[in-house]
Amino acid sequence: MQIRAIGICLAAVILAVAHISPSPAKAADETFVFTAIPDQDETRLRTRFEKVATYLSTKLGVPVEYVPVKSYAAAVTAFRNDQVQLAWFGGLSGVQARDLVDGSQALAQGVEDLEFVTYFIAHHSTGLTETEAFPKDMAGKTFTFGSKGSTSGRLMPEFHIRNQFGKSPDEVFSRVGFSGDHSKTIALVQSGAFEVGALSFAVWESELKAGKIDPAKVSVIWRTPTYPDYQWSIRGDVNSRFGPDFMDTVRTALLEMDDPVLLASFPRSGFIPATNDHYAPIVKVGKDIGLLD
Repeated sequence: MQIRAIGICLAAVILAVAHISPSPAKAADETFVFTAIPDQDETRLRTRFEKVATYLSTKLGVPVEYVPVKSYAAAVTAFRNDQVQLAWFGGLSGVQARDLVDGSQALAQGVEDLEFVTYFIAHHSTGLTETEAFPKDMAGKTFTFGSKGSTSGRLMPEFHIRNQFGKSPDEVFSRVGFSGDHSKTIALVQSGAFEVGALSFAVWESELKAGKIDPAKVSVIWRTPTYPDYQWSIRGDVNSRFGPDFMDTVRTALLEMDDPVLLASFPRSGFIPATNDHYAPIVKVGKDIGLLD
C-alpha cells in the first residue's frame, strides 16, 4: 500500500513538472541567416549587409547573420538547402528560390522595385547615343550581360533582344559574355572590353553618383519599360522554427527599415509590401525565353 502511494506521488510530480516546464525551445538561440544576390562587389556587400544583420537582430530578438554567396545560383541553392532562411533576391532568382521551398513568400520590395528598369550602355567608340527606340544598331557588336541569373542584367535585356531581333543574343552579337554582376558590366564596357552591355539602373545611378563612371567613355543608350524586380523572400517554415508569426515580424522589420545608412545598402529609398503574385510578369517572361520551366 505504501509503495503504491509513493508511485502515485511520483507520477503526480512528473505530471506537474511536465505541465510547468517550457515547451521545446523555439529556437531562441538559433541564428536566423540571410544572404543577398552578389550584384555588386562582395567586399562592399559584406560591409553593408552586416549592418542590416545588426538591425534585424534588434528587431527580431534572435541572432541574425549575413552570409555572402558567390553567385545568383548559389543564393538560390542556399535558400533551398536551408543554409539561409531569408534572401534579398532579384525577380528571377526570387521566383526560382520560392518554387523550391513550399510556402515561401515574397515579403517586401524596394519602392524602386515596383517599376524597375534595365539600362543598355555602350562604349563611346561605338558612336551609339541614347534613343527612345530600341537601339538595333548595336547588332554585330560585342555584348555583355551581368549574371546568368540576373533579372535586370540578363532576363529582361534578353527578352527585349529576342523580341526586337527575332533571334537569340548569340545570333545578334559578334560575341556575348556574362560579367557576373552589374558593377563588372560597367567596368567591362567602360574599358572597351565589350562594346555594349545591360545592367540595373539602380547600380548605374549609384556608381555614377559615386564618381566611378566616366561619361566620356560609357553612356546609357536605351532604357527598358518597367517591370517588378528585387525583393526579400523568406522560407515557408520559419514560423515552426522561430515562433508563431515570425514571418510577419520579419516583414514588419523590413518595412520599418528607414535608416538612410541601411537603405543605402541596397540602394533603396524604402520598402513596401510584396507578394508572390507581384512577380507573375517575371514568371511569364522567364517561361517565354526558356529560363523557367
